[in-house]
Amino acid sequence: MDSNVEKAEVLDRKQTPDKIFLPIQGQGAPLTRTKSATSNTLARVSSHLTTRSITNPGPPPDGGLQAWIQVFCAWLAVTNTWGFVNSFGAFQTYYASILPEPNSTISWIGSTQACLLFVVGIFSGRAFDAGWFRPTVLLGISVQILGIFTMSAAKNYWQLLLTQGICTGIGGGIFFMPVMSLVATYFAKRRGLAIGLVTVGNSVGGMIYPTVVRQLLPQVGFGWTVRVLGFINVVCLTVVIAFAKPRLPPRTSGPLWDKDSLKDVPYIMFVLGICFLMPSIYFVFYYVASFARDELGMPYTQSLNVVIILNGVGVPFRILPGFIGDRYLGPLNTFSLCTFFASVVLFCWLGVTSIPTYYTFISFYGIFAAAFQSLFTTAIMALSHDITKTGTRLGMAMTVIGFSALVGGPLSGAILKASNYTTTICWAGTSSLVGWGLCTTARIWKHGWVVRKKC
Repeated sequence: MDSNVEKAEVLDRKQTPDKIFLPIQGQGAPLTRTKSATSNTLARVSSHLTTRSITNPGPPPDGGLQAWIQVFCAWLAVTNTWGFVNSFGAFQTYYASILPEPNSTISWIGSTQACLLFVVGIFSGRAFDAGWFRPTVLLGISVQILGIFTMSAAKNYWQLLLTQGICTGIGGGIFFMPVMSLVATYFAKRRGLAIGLVTVGNSVGGMIYPTVVRQLLPQVGFGWTVRVLGFINVVCLTVVIAFAKPRLPPRTSGPLWDKDSLKDVPYIMFVLGICFLMPSIYFVFYYVASFARDELGMPYTQSLNVVIILNGVGVPFRILPGFIGDRYLGPLNTFSLCTFFASVVLFCWLGVTSIPTYYTFISFYGIFAAAFQSLFTTAIMALSHDITKTGTRLGMAMTVIGFSALVGGPLSGAILKASNYTTTICWAGTSSLVGWGLCTTARIWKHGWVVRKKC
C-alpha cells in the first residue's frame, strides 16, 4: 500500500514539471510553488513595449510587405503632424476674423506648433534608439489627440495657443521622429525613395485639413469641425499603433552635442542659411489665404483653395528632387537650385494683381517649397564627413532650425502690421535669397567651384 502511494507521488511529480518542491526549515513536509503566471505576463508585456527581445534582425529588407507597411504608417504620421502644421494658413485667416489679437500674435500658435515638432523630436528619437518605440508613440499620439479635442472647446487666444500650439506640437513631436526613424531601419539602397514617399504626407495633410475646414466650418461651426479633424487623426494613428513594428534591438544613442561641428564652417553656414529660408517659407504658408482675402477680395471659404493648391502641387515634387539628387546632381546641388528658384518666385508675388495670377504664383511656389522641405535634411546629412555623427549633427541642426520656424510667422506678422504686403514680401524674398547664398557658399566651401561635381 505504501509503495503504491509513493509511486503515485512520483508519477504526479513527473506529470507536473512546473512545480518546484522546496523544504521548509523545521518541517518535514515539502512546499509546492508554481511558476509565477504574473512574471510570464510581465515578460510578454515587456516584449511588446520594448525591443529588447529582438535579436539578430539581419540587414534591412529594402522592400517587402512589412517594410512598405512601415512606409505607410510613417506617411500617416507625417500627414497628421506636418500636414496639420502646413494647414495653419486656414486657421490663421479664421482666427484673424474672430480674435482681437493681431496677425503677428496669432502666428505664434502655428509657429509654436512647428518649433515643438522640430525640437521635441530630437529627444523622442533617443527613446526610439533605447528600444521604447511603442510607449513613446502611444504617449505622443495621446497628447496630440488630447490637444485637438481640447482645441475644439477653446474660446480665446491663450486656450488656442495652449491646445493647438503647445499640446499638439509636443504630442506630434513625440511620435513623429520615432515613426520616421523606423522607416530608415527597413531600407538601405531604397531609403531615399521610401523617405520621399513618406514626406508626401506633408502635402496630403495640407490638402485634407483645409478641405475639411472649408466644407464643415460654415455648416457645423468651429467646435465640431475641429472634432472631425480629431477623429481623422484617431483613425489614422490607430493604424500606426496597430501596424508599426520596430525591427532593431536597443542601441546606444550618440551625444546630443558635438563640439567639432561648431568648427565645421560649411555645416554652420548651411544651418544658418536654412534659418534664413525657413521664415520666408512659413510666411507664405501662413499668409496666402489672408492675402487672397485682404488684397484680392476672396471670401474666406474660397481663400482656403489657395492653401489646398499650395500643398497639393508639391506632392510629386517631394519625390522628384530626391531622385534627381541621388541619380544626377547630388543633394547639395539640387537643394541650391530649388532654393534659388523659390527665392525668385517669391519676388514674383509682388506682381500679383488678380486671382488667376495669384493661382499661378501659388502653383510655382508650392513646387519649390515642397522641394525645399523634402531636401534640407538630406542636404544637412550630406555635409557630414563622419557617418557616426550624422544623427547628432542633424539633431543639433533641427534644434536651431526649430527656433527659426518659431519666429518666422510672428516676425512676418509684425512686419505686415507695421507696413504692408509689399514690404513684407520684399523682406521674405530677401531673407530667402540670403539663405540661398549661405547654403550655396557652404557647398562651394566644402566641394569647391566645380559646377559639374555631384555633391
